Amino acid sequence: MTTQEAHKIGCTDAEQLAFAASQRRTLLTHNRVDFEALARSYFEHQKSHSGIIIAVRRHPRELAERILLLLNLYTADEMENQLRYI
Repeated sequence: MTTQEAHKIGCTDAEQLAFAASQRRTLLTHNRVDFEALARSYFEHQKSHSGIIIAVRRHPRELAERILLLLNLYTADEMENQLRYI
C-alpha cells in the first residue's frame, strides 16, 4: 500500500509510522534520518511498530529485488520493532 492509497499524503512521518503500526504493516522509506529517530523514540517509549525498512534510492527493479530478499528472510513477526537497511 502506498501513502497515496492510504490517503496519508501530507501526514507527518510520525503519523505515517503510527498508521503503519496500527495496520501491522512494515514501512518502507528513503528518509533515513527521520525514521531512525522515530525508531529510537518508539524503543525508548516501549512502543511497538511492525518494522521499518530504509532504502537508498535505486533503480525500481533493484529496489524490488532487495525487498523480495527481505521478504524471503523474515516473517512479519520477525520484522516487528526492527529497523532494516536495503
